[in-house]
Amino acid sequence: MDDLIDDSFDDVLASMDMPSAPKVSKLETTPVVAASSSSSSSSTVAGSAKPPSNPHSVLVHSKQRGNPILKSVLNVPLEFRDDIVPDYVVGRTSCILFLSLKYHNLNPDYICQRLKALGKMYELRVLLVQVDTPEPHNALKNLTRISLLADLTMMLAWNAEEAGKIIETYKQFEKRPPDLIMERVESNPHQKLVAALTNIKPVNKTDAVTLLQIFGNLENLINASEERLSQVMGLGPRKAKKLYKTLHEPFLSK
Repeated sequence: MDDLIDDSFDDVLASMDMPSAPKVSKLETTPVVAASSSSSSSSTVAGSAKPPSNPHSVLVHSKQRGNPILKSVLNVPLEFRDDIVPDYVVGRTSCILFLSLKYHNLNPDYICQRLKALGKMYELRVLLVQVDTPEPHNALKNLTRISLLADLTMMLAWNAEEAGKIIETYKQFEKRPPDLIMERVESNPHQKLVAALTNIKPVNKTDAVTLLQIFGNLENLINASEERLSQVMGLGPRKAKKLYKTLHEPFLSK
């Protein structure tokens, strides 16, 4: 069955016009009739789909009406439309295609047909997959392969509520700066040391905090014996051995 699916994918993917960089700003372009005023032409949105009446709305294809995932989209308004190609438009250059694994197993060519229709529209194209089968591994392997070839971002949701929250989050972060979701760099020396210790597997954050509370500073921790480390509550011989070995490895190789 998997071989047949792979062959089918190969045939369709081979005929698809895959996106190539650089990509253009998306919502499919259509010719604009010249107007007497340059301002009127510049205000025209490049696309066959009109912009949402509310800029905070998620555009939803009418065929998605009744999808249970929409019940979990509570913090952004929805606007149902027939003139969009993807299932959801979450930004001027961002869209989402929704696919349940159960449906994918029954209709393996469906996603390739959708991608062919979507073409090069949209810079960020998300494939939102709801994992609703007991054995998802082979199907996810195929979809991962397609996502790599078609330049998609694949997101997995394990239930309808999670899928809805993913759609909502994409819209809410549409105009947020990238550094908002970047990892925070700790400035507090104590927190930096906790973070450094948790990089030693299998030491966790609780272990690191406990060690610093007991030994007070890094120097005392380094000078502690392996036996003393193993006596720390929650650490045990295995973690103590790994921690002791790491702390006594030379920082520079000879």
